[in-house]
Amino acid sequence: MSRMSRCPRCGVSFPSGEGNSAACRRGISPAAGRALSALYEGELCPACAAATAAYGQAEGGAREAEELALFGELVHLMRRLRRDCPWDAKQTVESLRQYTIEEVHELADAIVDRSDVDIRKELGDLIMHVVFYALIGEEHGRFSLAEMLRGENEKLIYRHPHVFGENPTTDADEVERQWEALKLREKGGNRRVLEGVPRSLPALVKAMRIQEKAAAAGFDWTAPEDVWGKVDEELAETREAVGEQDRAHMQEEFGDLLFAVINAARLYRIDPAFALEEANRKFMRRFNHVEALATEGGRQLASMSLEEMEALWCRVKRMERGEG
Repeated sequence: MSRMSRCPRCGVSFPSGEGNSAACRRGISPAAGRALSALYEGELCPACAAATAAYGQAEGGAREAEELALFGELVHLMRRLRRDCPWDAKQTVESLRQYTIEEVHELADAIVDRSDVDIRKELGDLIMHVVFYALIGEEHGRFSLAEMLRGENEKLIYRHPHVFGENPTTDADEVERQWEALKLREKGGNRRVLEGVPRSLPALVKAMRIQEKAAAAGFDWTAPEDVWGKVDEELAETREAVGEQDRAHMQEEFGDLLFAVINAARLYRIDPAFALEEANRKFMRRFNHVEALATEGGRQLASMSLEEMEALWCRVKRMERGEG
């Protein structure tokens, strides 16, 4: 006599081994079957498993079913951690904030490093944080994971009328302008253009977002090359402020100059934060090489003249170009 199992989803009893495994034959991968077992803490009956398989096929095949099941498993795991792990149980949205910021920066590092392995890992950590926040909100009766997901789905559909409605457009710039216009309309047209820029954004990134939003409202240069006159103007004013030795004026003009340069990068579709980080890394790589060459020669940088260090710097640049 075969051993019987009870479906954790519908409560029906059925012979063990004929649930998720049967669904696998109907379209769900073995990994999805295991994920379903973990999500529901047991094997689904043939009917529930087959229905899940059919849903996966209707949505595009076994891959989608596996993705849905694995996301469900993540939610299940996080619920259990909130219940059984002392550290996870004591976290609040406020205490998680610093960890989330750290994860975002780790993802940014992985992107700059162009490491697909690390990008995948850091994205997984961020998804875990999203679920974590949603479960905390649910526990306190503020909002649920389902409400969060439903709200995001509705927002994406609303802000993409060219995809889900009757407003076709194939121009990416027009889509961006439409996105900003729809965001303003969401609050009855009473929302100001720059209202959505987060206050805590790093200054360089904030400048970029301010400029993008202003441009989406039509406040932008006619052609990219027009911005260079403004850059030159701000550079001249900065030099003038430096000559006056007025610190407050110098700070103001350096800020205006940086803002203009960031604007120039935006107009030429260059991410200024990414470009600056690559410049940082290039300088660090070359400086570390200079220090290594000095050490090989039995010298310390502090004991060398600027001319000697400059000679090593030029040597490193030639070596990078393959000139020996």
